Amino acid sequence: MAVKVLILEDNPVARGFLCRVVRESFSDTIAITEAGDLEAARAQISLTGGPSGLHGVDPFKLILVDLELPDGNGMELLAELGQYPATKVVTTLYSDDEHLFPALQCGADGYLLKEDRFEVLVEELQKIVRGQPPLSPAIARRLLGHFRHGTKGAGLSADSGFAMPTDFVGGSRPVPIERPPEHDRLTPRESEVLTYLSKGFTIKEIAGLMGIKWFTVNDHIKSIYKKLNVSSRAEAAVLATKHGLV
Repeated sequence: MAVKVLILEDNPVARGFLCRVVRESFSDTIAITEAGDLEAARAQISLTGGPSGLHGVDPFKLILVDLELPDGNGMELLAELGQYPATKVVTTLYSDDEHLFPALQCGADGYLLKEDRFEVLVEELQKIVRGQPPLSPAIARRLLGHFRHGTKGAGLSADSGFAMPTDFVGGSRPVPIERPPEHDRLTPRESEVLTYLSKGFTIKEIAGLMGIKWFTVNDHIKSIYKKLNVSSRAEAAVLATKHGLV
């Protein structure tokens, strides 16, 4: 079955460029749906189960979202798709804090700059398979700079309630809970994936070992993170070992 990808981009030339990037990035058979504005994107998402993606229709597994659109801002869609089972990546020309941090707050799993070279974008998207967040080099440096020097960007105020996942900044944070919530509700598949994660396998390697698609592994990992209330494989591994889950 083809992996379904939605590309939300109003510029036809940029949209075609991103289609080529996606096809080059993954070895799976790809089925790309294009949308030029929010209304078209919402219509396509409604056909795949709506914002929750739970109506029995095969949902999109990767969604690329432009920010500035004819009928609104891509962040609106990101906020609506908080529970949608897809990897959501912003693709934009904006590298400033005023766009970066709000996009991450709204649920973006990655942030890529369309001005980057074709080869760079392909490499960054391929990081999804390796379990890494797709971030343009300039964006990664910006994030590291902010947290290394203890500065706050626009849209990242002390009372914003936003905590940067450790996967994005390469750091670690203390595990504040004594018992992982809902750990007893991990499915057998999720427990198997968690075991492989704890042993350091990449998403692609786990997919090969389990005989499933890497996007399916990614879905399991998101569910594990949510149930264990963690945001990185390091935290998941610590909790799994501490509580005898693996």
